[in-house]
Amino acid sequence: MSRRIRVVAKPGQGDGVGWWSTNQLAELAGTTERAIRHYHHVGLLAQPERRANGYKRYGVAHLVRVLRIKRLTGLGLSLAQIAELGDADEHPEKALRALDAELAEGIERMQRARADLAVILDRSAPTDLPPELGRALADAGASATERSLSAVLSQVLGPAPLGVYTETLRTCDPDPALTEFDNLPADADEQTRKDLAERMLEAPAIRKMLTRFPSFRETSADSPRGAEFAMNALVLAVAELYNPAQIDVLARMNC
Repeated sequence: MSRRIRVVAKPGQGDGVGWWSTNQLAELAGTTERAIRHYHHVGLLAQPERRANGYKRYGVAHLVRVLRIKRLTGLGLSLAQIAELGDADEHPEKALRALDAELAEGIERMQRARADLAVILDRSAPTDLPPELGRALADAGASATERSLSAVLSQVLGPAPLGVYTETLRTCDPDPALTEFDNLPADADEQTRKDLAERMLEAPAIRKMLTRFPSFRETSADSPRGAEFAMNALVLAVAELYNPAQIDVLARMNC
């Protein structure tokens, strides 16, 4: 059972002014003594007068101020923001409208995050890729190697080629030549590599990309970090992800 809140009049002074102790103020405001002390420390709450025995004497103004601080922090303002408002503005419309806009942006961001999570959970899409690209790779049944390469591409290609690549994954059916490339052993003979390179160039997905971007120069034209950076990143990724026979096939395709 909570303790009874007492308003104590100073005896013998006849001014009818009441006071609360720190503990009583905290209980009235629904907070803690530690919070009250912190508000004093950061300058949000004025220090009260003290009685003859040294105890603090809080009044209604202090209670109103603490309630206002609690309400504003509950709405989302930080203590620093409340400090900037001062203690005279009972209705800080400008700050509240700014907070409302910030909350609206946060809600929109969380809704986008939930939509992305739905794709990841429903389609087992990778978490290291942009949502649309991850969805397209999951739907296409891309190999782990292609997903890893796509993660690199997503960081070095500009919006246009990345959009075409995503659309290609979404609209082109799997091609046997691409599956054969994924499974090509490192010791594949030269004729096998030559034939595979020719068949891969006829794969709809490859033809679509090469029609739009005949060379890597066009592919990396709008790269956010520049064409040279994009090329170096792609060379490093290919060297790490593919075996020598696969790299030879890509070289024969001039990729």
